[in-house]
Amino acid sequence: MGKGRVFVRGLDSETYGLNHFRQEQLAAERVRDDSVVVDTGDSAAHSGDSAKSRTWWRIGPGDDPFLTQTVQIHFVELPPDSANRGHGHQNEAAFYILEGRGYEIHDDQKYDWKQGDLVFVHTDSVHRHYNPYDERAVCLVMKAKSTWMFMGLIQQGRSGPIDRPEEFGEREDWTRIWTPGVLDRKKVITSEDGQWETTPMGHIRVMNSKEQTDHRQFSVDVQEQKIPAGGRSGKYWKMADEVVYVLEGSGYSLHWEVEAEIAERYYARFAKEPTRHEITEGDTLYVPQNTIVQHFAADGTPLHLLSVQNRIFKYLGYDNVHYFENAPEYEAEAAAVAG
Repeated sequence: MGKGRVFVRGLDSETYGLNHFRQEQLAAERVRDDSVVVDTGDSAAHSGDSAKSRTWWRIGPGDDPFLTQTVQIHFVELPPDSANRGHGHQNEAAFYILEGRGYEIHDDQKYDWKQGDLVFVHTDSVHRHYNPYDERAVCLVMKAKSTWMFMGLIQQGRSGPIDRPEEFGEREDWTRIWTPGVLDRKKVITSEDGQWETTPMGHIRVMNSKEQTDHRQFSVDVQEQKIPAGGRSGKYWKMADEVVYVLEGSGYSLHWEVEAEIAERYYARFAKEPTRHEITEGDTLYVPQNTIVQHFAADGTPLHLLSVQNRIFKYLGYDNVHYFENAPEYEAEAAAVAG
């Protein structure tokens, strides 16, 4: 563990080309299980833990080897009849409830949650997690925190008086600079919300996206996928990197590296052979930027996945996914419709 938490990772080079950073990233192990704890927050008191709650990180910008800082992943455990310590920060967060139930207090308002729900911490939120029940609660926290840091939105801390109060006036309403209408948007997406759809990717339930304009979350896109035993997803190519958490089952993921050939314009060159990454329940799988991917469920066990990516890619000109091969259930449904 380091002495402090890395919020943004630097990038410097004595050459114009940066492909050596890309190769180092691609060489890193992409699957991490419960044995991987890259930080706990204890050494620098940089978590929101109380005496009872526990936080541990699995993916972040300070990792060595480094994977990504577009999405950070950590876990929060609340034992029975406990709460963490309240705090506030400018960056959003989304957390998926893996076990148990409880509630949030955000800006002095209560939001209940249970297993399978997706809960949003909005920008500039003072928040605290509570578990008043007899069983423990565990959540998977997904956030694009470094995006805020890159943009200078670094304000965060625990509740308390400001420094130099004599230099500032009375309290004012912070919400005046928020996007109009956000106070009416949903903060909890329940396990019953949304619809499962058959797509080229496979059997998908989108939990958060930029098309869901009634959700109070702007920075990460989240979806669930179920792959039948012995089945596979679509084979897809996109620019955004993503983190996939295995909720249930086991299988493997094939990744084809994409090389950029810079000639009179950009050309993509696809690796002839993929790398293979075994995954099982509780693992996180990292999919690098600009990669072709296909997931496979093992024989005898369906595969249930939760995927998250940083939405900013979609505003940088990469709002598309190309499918080289559709999922079998999508092909079957299309054939039935055509027939």
